Amino acid sequence: MQDIEAIGAVIGQPLSGTAQTVLITTHQNPDADAMGSSLGLAGYLRKKGHRVTVVTPTDYGQNLYWMPGNDDVIAFDEKVRVTVAQLMEEADVIFCLDFSSLDRIRDLAPMVRQSRARKILIDHHLEPEAFADLALWDPSAAATAELVFRLIVQLGDKDLLDIPIAECLYSGLMTDTGSFRHSNTTGDVHRMAAELLDLKIDVSSIHRRIFDNVSLDKFRLLGYVLNEKLKVVPEYKFAYITLTDAELKQYRSKTGDTEGMVNYALSVEGVVMAAILIDRNDEIRLSFRSIGDFSVRELSSKHFNGGGHRNAAGGRSKLSLAETEKKLLTILPQYQQQLLETV
Repeated sequence: MQDIEAIGAVIGQPLSGTAQTVLITTHQNPDADAMGSSLGLAGYLRKKGHRVTVVTPTDYGQNLYWMPGNDDVIAFDEKVRVTVAQLMEEADVIFCLDFSSLDRIRDLAPMVRQSRARKILIDHHLEPEAFADLALWDPSAAATAELVFRLIVQLGDKDLLDIPIAECLYSGLMTDTGSFRHSNTTGDVHRMAAELLDLKIDVSSIHRRIFDNVSLDKFRLLGYVLNEKLKVVPEYKFAYITLTDAELKQYRSKTGDTEGMVNYALSVEGVVMAAILIDRNDEIRLSFRSIGDFSVRELSSKHFNGGGHRNAAGGRSKLSLAETEKKLLTILPQYQQQLLETV
């Protein structure tokens, strides 16, 4: 689904016609692709002359606060419920970025669903929910930022790209490709990166602000996780981490502090699938990673009400942390042959 011309008709030509009131939202606990694509699109639409607000369902990691446009983002909580509801009511267009199902935006879901605004989905996750009026959806895209870039270029607005927009889009592309090392790193990915580099963005600074901007508390939490919480189950080529709410509080964990920890489990020699299970009070959040042809999306979708990509997926559980861990270990025998054959 690539309704690019129809989306172009909605947002109009630069500085022509009546400005649209646009709201952009993305998934809970947004990562660099979620924020980069949202803020990049917001910057572009503002240059087109539209009124734009970015609203996130939750807060996000402080390592993303540097992104151009971040100061104007509204992170949803009860204090701003009335304000956000009013924005939803006034919106002409709502862009939904980097998520395929409305349950990924938590308390914003009913507001988006009930809004009279035109809803436009831009996403690269599998099996999108049919809630949008228009969609730029391509599961072969490496990142939602890649799709936003594609939209801008194919609408003939490449000249509107500037350094702030490019920094945001590059951030999403870089992180969702694992700094250009994952299998989703295509020729198109490198060509997009090259075009953004031609705008004179400082890629070293972007990488440093995202990855080398770690609080001492987060380092101490990571040390604790690697020393005390990382478990390896060699008969399934599986490694995993569990974290309780008490442990998160002990290390003063903030939003985003557990982002990427599951990758340490996957990097253990001989491991082809990894998971992290985190107690978030109201539910257990699971994040899965794998290599090769083993699909954690399929496992997560079948057993943990989740989804995502073949090698990176998420899920959730209403069981206790201990019960969720037990369930996960109980289902592993179903996948043992696949896991052992994955290299």
